[in-house]
Formats: sequence, structure tokens, C-alpha cells
Amino acid sequence: MKKLILLACILPLALFAQPKEKPTVEQLFSVQTVKVKKVKTAHSKENYGFVTADEARTYDVSPRFGGFVEKLYANKIYQYVKKGDPLVTLYSPEVYKAKEDYLNSYRYTKVRDNKGMLRSAKLKLELLGVDKREIAAVLKNKKVSSNTTIYAPVSGYIFTKNIVDGAAFNAKNKLFKVVNLDEVWVETKIFEDDVKWIKNADDFRVSFKTTGKVYTTHNKLLYPRLDPKEATLTMRLRLNNADNTLFPGMYATVISKDKAREYLTLPQSAVILKDGKYYAFMVGEYEGEYEPIEISVKPLNNQTYIVLNGLKVGDEVVNNALFMMDSDAQINGLY
Repeated sequence: MKKLILLACILPLALFAQPKEKPTVEQLFSVQTVKVKKVKTAHSKENYGFVTADEARTYDVSPRFGGFVEKLYANKIYQYVKKGDPLVTLYSPEVYKAKEDYLNSYRYTKVRDNKGMLRSAKLKLELLGVDKREIAAVLKNKKVSSNTTIYAPVSGYIFTKNIVDGAAFNAKNKLFKVVNLDEVWVETKIFEDDVKWIKNADDFRVSFKTTGKVYTTHNKLLYPRLDPKEATLTMRLRLNNADNTLFPGMYATVISKDKAREYLTLPQSAVILKDGKYYAFMVGEYEGEYEPIEISVKPLNNQTYIVLNGLKVGDEVVNNALFMMDSDAQINGLY
């Protein structure tokens, strides 16, 4: 079998005349080696995405009745409101009449027992979306207020506001959109070639320029739709955002990892690519003797190769000066 032997005599003689404090020929010609080792690790891939609101936490405030705005509390776009905060007080002829009918039904049942009428009158107010506290106040105060108030259905930000003070509106008009950001989505594009791999990924680390926090999630959804122009699918990750530091539109860096497995590995510096084939220089039986071995590898990350075949655990190969090894191997016709 052909082998490569490195000889110090190929160095210029001038090197031997260097002062003692300079590196010796042996030091200049030293070859660092590394052993093939088995590691348990996970593949990782980096993608980029952006934050979007969770559709399940988006609420439209669309009254089931028409009316006129008397007082607008949520009067600024992107204003934060808490669940139960008043959004707007208004006058609605339909609601006002329904309240009167409820009170009159109550008074009638005092004279004649007709609880069915009273239940029907109350149900009408409930179906109109009148707040339970306002319905209870009708019987408690024994009088009807001309105004009614709409309250925030959830804590969040006013993303849409379609009314102003004094405005009139019809039933089903969307007055507000309230978006709760306690949980958000991060959407990132996945190339078609990576779809099989990403389905096995179960650990995702998401980071942002605006915060030093790294968010960890295992909750993913791959949208079943391919963008033909980009040959990508969209992956959605769910993040906890209880402190509301993340907002829709923020750019994110997503590191995806699959389940950890054992691999035979070599650093990239120990592998050389030549004519479409990968080689490593294995340490021979005698000192200074190295043999080029064809191997099969694939990347584990930016610094490491997975060894698929050609080497086994504990095999020792050259880890530096591969350009020198390659040149001498060619001169000697080894490969």
C-alpha cells in the first residue's frame, strides 16, 4: 500500500541557520493529529422569521345592535386595555326598549305569576350582548338607564378603532379589534429540502435583537401549503409572551434542533475534498508516515463532519497542514 512519509530534508537549508530562539525545523514541521470520536449531539439549522399575533387571541368588538356614541374610553389606537375595562358608552334605542320590557315584565310578574315572560325579556338582553352587570342593575335599581356600556372582552391592545365620539353605527359594525399578546406566533420559511428534517426537530430556540432573552418552545405547526415561487413552507412556533415584550413584525432568529443521536465525528480541518471525494490522512505505523483514506462524510455543523464510513472510533488522522499533505500525496502519486 502506498504511504506518505514527511521528510524534514525538503525544507530549505536556511531554516537550520535560524537563531536558537526561533522555532526548530521539527517544530515548524510538526503535524497535529486528532482521533475520530463518538459524540451525542443534535443537528441544528438557522432560519429567520417574524412575530405575528395569535389569531385565537384576536377579538372583534361588533355590537348586535345599532346606536350612537356617548363617551369613548378606548380613544387611541394601540391603547392597552384590561379585560372588563369600559371601551365605549352609547345610546341604543333597541337596547333601551329591551331594558324597559325586562323591567315591565318584572313588575307584571309581581301581579301575575308569569316567569316565562320575565325569562324571555332577560334572554333578549343577553342575546343583544348587554353586560350581565347592566342587566342585573335594571331589577336592582328598578329603573332603566338610557345608556349602555361595552367592555373589553380580553386584556390586550386596540389594534383597530373604527369610531369616534358622537359617531353613529349599525349592528354588526366592527368598532374595535383587541389583540391579546400574552402568547404570540413566530413564522419562519422552511425550504422544501428541509421539510423532512424539520418534522423531526423538537427543540426551537428563538432570539430577537430587541431582547437578550432566548425563548424555548416545542410547539410547532407546519402549514400544509407550499409557496411555488420560493419553494418554501411556513413553520409556526408558539411563544409565551406574558411580559408583552414581543410585538407583531419583530424579526426573529430561529435555531432548530432535532433529537440528539450518536455520531462519529471529525473537525472540518481534518477532511479534504478532492475531485468530489473526501479524504483524511490517517497516521501510519511509523512516525511521520500518513496514509490518505477515502471517507464518506456529511456536515454536522459549521465546524464538524459526521463520518459515515471509512474510519472508526479511535482512528488517528491529521488535523492540520492538509494542503501540504495533499501536495506531497500528489507528487508521490498516492491519489
